[in-house]
Amino acid sequence: MKVAVCSTQPYDRESLQAANAAFGQQLVFFEERLSTKTIALFAGYPVLCAFVNDRLDAEVLQALSDQGLRLVALRCAGFNNVDIEATQRLGICVARVPAYSPHSVAEHTLALMLALNRKTHRAYNRIRDGNFSLHGLLGFELRGRTVGIIGTGRIGQAVAEILRGFGCNLLAYDIAQNPACSALGVNYVGLDALYRDSDIITLHCPLNQQTRHLIDAAALARMRRGVMLLNTSRGAVVDTAAVIGALKSGQVGYLGMDVYEQEGDLFFRNLSEQVIQDDIFERLLTFPNVLITGHQGFFTTEALASIAATTLENIRNFEQGGQCQNEVTRALLR
Repeated sequence: MKVAVCSTQPYDRESLQAANAAFGQQLVFFEERLSTKTIALFAGYPVLCAFVNDRLDAEVLQALSDQGLRLVALRCAGFNNVDIEATQRLGICVARVPAYSPHSVAEHTLALMLALNRKTHRAYNRIRDGNFSLHGLLGFELRGRTVGIIGTGRIGQAVAEILRGFGCNLLAYDIAQNPACSALGVNYVGLDALYRDSDIITLHCPLNQQTRHLIDAAALARMRRGVMLLNTSRGAVVDTAAVIGALKSGQVGYLGMDVYEQEGDLFFRNLSEQVIQDDIFERLLTFPNVLITGHQGFFTTEALASIAATTLENIRNFEQGGQCQNEVTRALLR
């Protein structure tokens, strides 16, 4: 099938072309993101291969449906950027990559946790400046600390497996308990108990109506003072303005983010020669106890290969039978 690949970076082209040797799809690569302004570029393709910051709202979907769009093949797990109600009304199938490499994101979460705790990012810059003072670099042992995991799907489970090796006490919250996490000794509790008892809280839940701004001012107020908060899920799970207030007051002692609720205007681009216009994001960068990465948690060779293979498999399944096992349905919206 003829496939328009949106938001293409060099590594996307490389991984998809390598995987496509086994599938033979007609891949057409575009650097541009899909939005209302770029609809014309993607008109006439039966398949769109989209990423996290491509916008597939009702207006975009209607326009492309009129031009023959039949399948949206997401090369990511999340689908919050797609109006699923509109796709079902228009008869457009949406498929995703539900579990490309949970260990990649889990390991990046631990990288943020360790860097924030032991302040290795700050130490690196000090040493380069010839400053060998240890003042301000004091950390703590993870062993014996309580970590709250919100969302215990495959990524949350992988995080629990790693933290168990560190000797952490593990709490978790999810609407459905994962037996594998329970077998690791994870204790499922309500959100209030998790907020109250956790030294570190890490987010691994999808973004939907129930989780949007799950971490708001009220939630932050219920956490331990000086808590470490990590978000490698979706940016809008955290109310950024509220977390800035909590950083200023000292309620949040450490913040690690690989995602940001307005990242669509920033991430996956080189803006080093521009003045960034997002004042909230710029405010976050002023805090010494905040560490931000640009949605790179997934970015490993293993994950890219898995994403490409599953995406192309989804397209082939649809081509052969009109549906695929990784289709997004209304049940997943709950």
